[in-house]
Amino acid sequence: MTDIDPHTDPEDETALDRIASASPSRLGLGRSGTRPRTASVLSFRADHAQARDAVLTHVSEETIENAGLLKVTSLVSDQDEYLARPDRGRQISEETAEQIRDACTHAPDVQIIVCDGLSSTAVEANIADLLPMLTDGFEERGFTVGTLLFVEFGRVDIMDAIGEELEADIVVNLIGERPGLNTAKSLSAYLVYGPERGKPTATKSVISNIHPDGLPAIEAGAQIVDLVATIHDQQGSGIELT
Repeated sequence: MTDIDPHTDPEDETALDRIASASPSRLGLGRSGTRPRTASVLSFRADHAQARDAVLTHVSEETIENAGLLKVTSLVSDQDEYLARPDRGRQISEETAEQIRDACTHAPDVQIIVCDGLSSTAVEANIADLLPMLTDGFEERGFTVGTLLFVEFGRVDIMDAIGEELEADIVVNLIGERPGLNTAKSLSAYLVYGPERGKPTATKSVISNIHPDGLPAIEAGAQIVDLVATIHDQQGSGIELT
């Protein structure tokens, strides 16, 4: 009996090509005997290494400086604590609260923050294109934009603490997504109206998969600006939108 590999000698090659081209998943890779092919294993290991690097490395000071971001930090002290204590990544110290109250624009229409989240690579890959789109777009709509902030070891809900301290109408949190084996460059934009500590996640809106092979940064910028305008008009975000 001949051992036919359905991946390299499929019964319906057209169907396999159609399915494989519609998904970034590892499909139709073939095998060598009972094992994956060497090239497939090496590609998997390389992608896994990139995902680990995205989580464990830091956004460069050069990127933060070039983007004109004021750097602050959450209650987290290091990467191990960040991974083990998500709750501390949602909070800021009284010293940080005082720092931003003294250094940042008070009561802006829109406060933008950038968080490393679970992918420093995503921040490095997208911020240079995305931030100018946002600041220019908001100003064209007549919104005042707060002091741009970078939060080291930040989680999504840290936007509530910062927004509450600055009394911002709307906060946009650009945060690195948990990396996968397809890309480590994916960024999300979370938006909230009337930020305050303890604000339910359901009242936040999100635009995700911002990366070169997904939603490009420039297109994402236009979508975020439009969504902020909607949030401003309806005075609500997430499930509060109609």
